Amino acid sequence: MAGETARILVEFLEVAITSIVFLKGVYPSGAFERRRYMNLVVQRAHHPQIRDYIHYAVFGLLPFIQKGMVERAVVIFFNTDGIPVERFVFKLAVNLSYGSKVEEADLEFSLRSFLIKLSVSESLTKVLPRDYRWEITAYFRSLPEASANKDVEQWIPTDTRQWEQPPLLIPIKSMSSEPLCVHLYIEHPSLSEPKPQSGEV
Repeated sequence: MAGETARILVEFLEVAITSIVFLKGVYPSGAFERRRYMNLVVQRAHHPQIRDYIHYAVFGLLPFIQKGMVERAVVIFFNTDGIPVERFVFKLAVNLSYGSKVEEADLEFSLRSFLIKLSVSESLTKVLPRDYRWEITAYFRSLPEASANKDVEQWIPTDTRQWEQPPLLIPIKSMSSEPLCVHLYIEHPSLSEPKPQSGEV
């Protein structure tokens, strides 16, 4: 059951992350094309580098989500100094011991509500400058053994700068059901976050 749930989840994450990147405006709208998913009109990356990066990053998490190892999948946007300005956090929990049949339609209905919420969220509709960059980062509950699984080789420790102060959180959407719980929220730097000194990177 965990395998089917994980597959639906990573397909959803691919669409949701693409939607976030589209809505933040860091690429021209021509880099995306309209598609249908879960009976909704969504954006799909038309540019192959954007599409492949999102696809391989998210589907690279599949074997670890199936084992309950992934705690969060995060889309981080950086300013031109390489400092995070916004983080979109998908907090995940899959019940591996859930023994009943997963009703795919029910699961997709719940995840569909996230995609609807994304398109109307005020925090999402504020675009970022085109010269900002972004990345997908995963946070694991436990570190997988590199020697045990070739999938581990796709993931490397991140050197992304962290905020010194606890961030400001904006909840977007949550679902708690068997066998899947997903919480989506946005993190912004605290108002008391130290500003970098001139020339500091």
